[in-house]
Amino acid sequence: MKNHDGRKLDHKTLTEIRNRAVARVQAGESPEVVIASLGFARACIYSWLAKSRQGGWDHLRASKRGGRPPKLDGKALRWVYRTVTMKDPLQLQFPFALWTRGMIGHLIRKRFGIRLSVASVGRLLAQLGLSAPRPLWRAYQQDPKRVEKWLKQEFPRIRATARRLRAEIWFGDESGVRSDFHAGPTWGIRGKTPIVRTDGRRCSLNRISAVSPRGPFRLMAVNGRVNGDTFVEFLKRLPYKAKRPIFLIVDGHSIHVTKKVRRLIETLDGKLRIFLLPAYSPELNPDELVWNDLKNQAIGKMAIESKGQLQDAVVSHLRFLQRSPELIRSFFQTPTTSYAAAA
Repeated sequence: MKNHDGRKLDHKTLTEIRNRAVARVQAGESPEVVIASLGFARACIYSWLAKSRQGGWDHLRASKRGGRPPKLDGKALRWVYRTVTMKDPLQLQFPFALWTRGMIGHLIRKRFGIRLSVASVGRLLAQLGLSAPRPLWRAYQQDPKRVEKWLKQEFPRIRATARRLRAEIWFGDESGVRSDFHAGPTWGIRGKTPIVRTDGRRCSLNRISAVSPRGPFRLMAVNGRVNGDTFVEFLKRLPYKAKRPIFLIVDGHSIHVTKKVRRLIETLDGKLRIFLLPAYSPELNPDELVWNDLKNQAIGKMAIESKGQLQDAVVSHLRFLQRSPELIRSFFQTPTTSYAAAA
């Protein structure tokens, strides 16, 4: 397509074109798609975005001349847009594979010598039509009626029995942590899910844990896969030195209902009982948030290169959680776990 010459357009027409183009970009369209559809040179859109960033819509008026030059001109904005949408942070020697405002600000300062605050970087990215979404997950197999029954009938009955027997209620879970897990949003084209690429090398560690609404946190490391035998071993350790019976609530995984588990419970003379959550309802389990915290606040923000490094990172964060009962108690305060806070 032949490019238009803006100099041949009257000021009113050119101003309207600039306003519409910038508005389309800020709504999420690619700058280069927008400018191509209008038939202008590619550099124009980034120049217009720079003007808009400098002084808002007023600076897009075609008759506007002079004034202080923008901190980041059109070429700089084009570089920022292409870097965020076409490159992986790992390619630029960052230890984290998801774009953050701080990282982008560091790149701008390194390349252009311009220091922007985190908030300014966020506004810049939004003006380029970029966003940083975080997905929500919920299993489609979940039965809402079963969940409602758990919340209104089954758990209140378990809590009442626990109070009568002076038992403690705990929630348990198993999880694996992989070295190639990355958590959090990453900036990219609005409406298009960014892809984080890995080189295929990874290692993992497995753990079993349990949390109490009072703040205690119990943990057992597992060599290899978590199976029925490892879960039984965890159950043997859980009541150790406990002065009161323990009611352990877990999901319906097959390892939680094996014959070995039932036989063990029979030998503990009422010191341990197990109850099952509704199927496909991990959001009801406060212990899930232990692993979410580990992955999102520790492992997910690191570039793990060896199993030893993964081991050190996992152990360090889990020990931090064990020393932070107030944080464990906060896992019982979310909209989907607060029902268990008074257990």
